[in-house]
Amino acid sequence: MKKILAFGLASLLIFTSCKPAKNDTETKIDALLSRMTLEEKIGQMNQSSSYGSIEDMRMMIKKGEVGSILNEIDPDRINALQHVAVEESRLGIPLLIARDVIHGFKTIFPIPLGQAATFDPFVVEKSARIAAIEASSVGIRWTFAPMIDIARDPRWGRIAEGCGEDPYLTSVMGAAMVKGFQGDSMNLPTSIAACAKHFVGYGAVEGGRDYNSTFIPEHLLRNVYLPPFEAAVKAGVATFMTSFNDNNGVPSTGNSFILKEVLRKEWHFDGFVVSDWNSVGEMVNHGFAADYKDAARIAANAGVDMEMVSATYMKYLPELVKEGKVKEAVINDAVRNILRIKYRLGLFDHPYVDVNRKSIMYTQEHLECAKRISEESVILLKDDKHVLPLKSSVHTIAIVGPMADAPYEQMGTWAFDGDSAHTVTPLEAIREVYGNQVKVLYEPGLAYSRDKNLQGIVKAVTVASQADVILAFVGEEAILSGEAHCLADLNLQGAQSQLIAALAKTGKPVVTIVMAGRPLTIGKEVDESAAVLYSFHPGTMGGPAIADLLFGKAVPSGKTPVTFPKMVGQIPIYYAHHRIGRPATRNETLIDRIPLYAGQTSLGCTSFYMDAGFDPLFPFGYGLSYTTFKFSNIKLSATQLKKGDMLTVTFDLKNTGSYGGTEVAQLYVQDKVGSVTRPVKELKRFKRVNLLPGEKKTVVFELPVSELAFYNMNEEKMVEPGDFGLWVADDSQNGKELPFKVKF
Repeated sequence: MKKILAFGLASLLIFTSCKPAKNDTETKIDALLSRMTLEEKIGQMNQSSSYGSIEDMRMMIKKGEVGSILNEIDPDRINALQHVAVEESRLGIPLLIARDVIHGFKTIFPIPLGQAATFDPFVVEKSARIAAIEASSVGIRWTFAPMIDIARDPRWGRIAEGCGEDPYLTSVMGAAMVKGFQGDSMNLPTSIAACAKHFVGYGAVEGGRDYNSTFIPEHLLRNVYLPPFEAAVKAGVATFMTSFNDNNGVPSTGNSFILKEVLRKEWHFDGFVVSDWNSVGEMVNHGFAADYKDAARIAANAGVDMEMVSATYMKYLPELVKEGKVKEAVINDAVRNILRIKYRLGLFDHPYVDVNRKSIMYTQEHLECAKRISEESVILLKDDKHVLPLKSSVHTIAIVGPMADAPYEQMGTWAFDGDSAHTVTPLEAIREVYGNQVKVLYEPGLAYSRDKNLQGIVKAVTVASQADVILAFVGEEAILSGEAHCLADLNLQGAQSQLIAALAKTGKPVVTIVMAGRPLTIGKEVDESAAVLYSFHPGTMGGPAIADLLFGKAVPSGKTPVTFPKMVGQIPIYYAHHRIGRPATRNETLIDRIPLYAGQTSLGCTSFYMDAGFDPLFPFGYGLSYTTFKFSNIKLSATQLKKGDMLTVTFDLKNTGSYGGTEVAQLYVQDKVGSVTRPVKELKRFKRVNLLPGEKKTVVFELPVSELAFYNMNEEKMVEPGDFGLWVADDSQNGKELPFKVKF
């Protein structure tokens, strides 16, 4: 550690200068940077994936050619690699160890889309904190999360990894994740650097097909896709990752506008930017770079500080600097940004992980948190005749379906380090906790979600016929969502639809529980079911959470964080669509009612699908409860407002049912007239409100007029005076409109 002490002494000498004093970290960075060769600087910009033995990587690290390593989770190996970097390299700069810790390290929480369904930033932050505690205990100090891409196309597999379709909800949840990962201070040994990804527009890929192009005009980019990233900067996020897509013909990894003008100049971000896996080299495939050398030039000059795995920086930046095509000042700025995060993480003072520390994986506290967030994430989509929660009159239940006892699958995508042996499935939980109350019959019917073998369905129906209630667990295996796992068909895979249909014919109430990584087109199955619960892959403790919800020990409170389409042809479908000249009126004639020889305009010239209408299967923000709630006495503090004012909205919320429960109150606004067309509604606030039966609470929302601002066609952000509408409701389609005006 002598080298580290030397850096400290050297940095003290800087203060003898008559220049304005810098903070201690910046002084250390300058002192270190002044000692680095060009090759050592470029080495800090190189991220390598862990491979082979320590000896295989030793020489590169010793020569200062690696700044970060990803995909290493063995603490002994991490310490060995750090030892080479700190004790054997010339400058002793520690490595930054990275890993995809997306929704848990060992204790796996619901996928991020499920976390967004909680509308509860408190538990989302806590789950990220636990993920950081577990991951940092083995030496991981950087995660590639949160993914805060706005996604309005469930065909895209990576919708599972984000927070859905809404900029405000995603901003709140993304900021919560950043705070959870990074903790109260980044230099705590239990904190890991967060990474806001993918910058930017990746969720809008054409056709919902991963890595595809996007075409987003700047004012739409600023109004919809950029706000979550700006919120992440305000939350103190340490790093950014560029996205794979090109937008309007420019790959994000080579887009100096978003990386320099927006991220650095407008938002004053001082962390560092990393490319996505090989996205520098892939600019050649885009046809944006002539070759790998050209790709290195473009990415470095655009503002990509660190390159993930493709190694074009290591190979070509030295000669590009000599040729004057990349200035050394560009290299220096990139290295400053990288070193700044390493200092903030305390890596120079504490580069090693304590291998003798008692394991904190799967502690009771962690499992309890995982269960709570799983409970809050489950959405009750239907409950005809109050089949749920299961009553004492139910003596025998039949558990069927491929997802009832699928511990690996219920963890969902991006659960690299979760151990399915620790996952508790619904079948296990029901047997263990409620097996003394009801007789449990089990016959899966299908071996896995894509299974098309119909023979098992006959067995499942035979068993189900003996039960009072049928619990059908269907959905998607983990591999069917996530990166590069896009679908053109969002119906239930395999013979699952046939399974539900066969169960419905028994005449017994069918409760369908869907575990999936995206919204599926399940209208038919909803119609055939008495009740439907939807769980975006719920993680380690999904089984106990779902069991308690089924039996009424817990009450559903999840809300849809993304619109559910009736069929794929409606996509993209989202609640905050723009107002149009011929909106649908609900008086349109659908395809089965069209008379023969109908006139050309007899159906009504409005915007709808003849075979699907225009409504979704379930709107954004939708979710039922076992109890009922009533919104009343909604009041605005003023109906005439001006710049700088605060609009206060108060209302009463009462639990009018017989169960204690939680309602997610949601506030939406519509700008009636704008210099560009505006959305029909925009979510501006939400709040979870817990109420006992018969209890009433007065709830307050505060909304600054400044938050009514938007970017116009001149890319100017402003509040435009005029008429507005406001709704307080339980989802994006309900509520009574209250008008107000903004005057200047």
